[in-house]
Amino acid sequence: MAACDDDVAPSTASAYLDPSYWDARFGKEEHYEWFKDFSHFRHLLAPLLSPSLSVLEVGCGNSRLGEDLLREGVAGGITCVDLSPVAVQRMRDRLAALGTKGVDAVVADMLDLPFEHESFDLVIEKGTMDVLFVDSGDPWDPNPTTVENVMKMLNGIHRVLKPEGIFVSIAFGQPHFRRRFFEAPELTWSIEYSTFGDSFHYFFYTLKKGKRSLESSSYQNTLPSPVAPRINMVHEELESEDFIFLTNLDGL
Repeated sequence: MAACDDDVAPSTASAYLDPSYWDARFGKEEHYEWFKDFSHFRHLLAPLLSPSLSVLEVGCGNSRLGEDLLREGVAGGITCVDLSPVAVQRMRDRLAALGTKGVDAVVADMLDLPFEHESFDLVIEKGTMDVLFVDSGDPWDPNPTTVENVMKMLNGIHRVLKPEGIFVSIAFGQPHFRRRFFEAPELTWSIEYSTFGDSFHYFFYTLKKGKRSLESSSYQNTLPSPVAPRINMVHEELESEDFIFLTNLDGL
């Protein structure tokens, strides 16, 4: 996995909210995988895949996840979207140079997805939603702008998922902080989560549309007791920039 170069890392975490930062970064950076590459969570994602799936990756940046899914046998169409036209054009150029078919790169805002209702069997995001929590304030009571944007993202994903479709969210955000968003009344998915990683755990959320039940509605009762936000200094296995996210978003 490519590590983040020092000349593209932001001086402050708030830069992650600036679209111009991403355009400048993607103009220089060839490849970076947020929150580990596919090989680290393949054991969790592969059981959800099948050849006929149509897949949407939200916030693809310069990740190679779409190509990983294609190699895994997904043949129903893989669409990778990002707000940055620079990232999308570079992905298109790379796919064309490789002669890769079956992966499309599209410029799109994750808060206003330009797709029809019930278009995809699987939607996946890896670290994208975490960006919305930069400068969110108290993790127990995020500021209104954060709440509004996170719910725009989730409602849009729920809308474009087919009935019984699956949303996979790979995040730093701990379940007791993400539950309030995932369990919004208008969202019908069930919620499960796993973790991966060694000295530090990333969360792998699996949300199945139309599967909310009495059991899933009591999801909060299966969670560990909330703990105070903390900074985990054991970061030998973290990529350098993931550690920036950890120190800014830990506990969200």
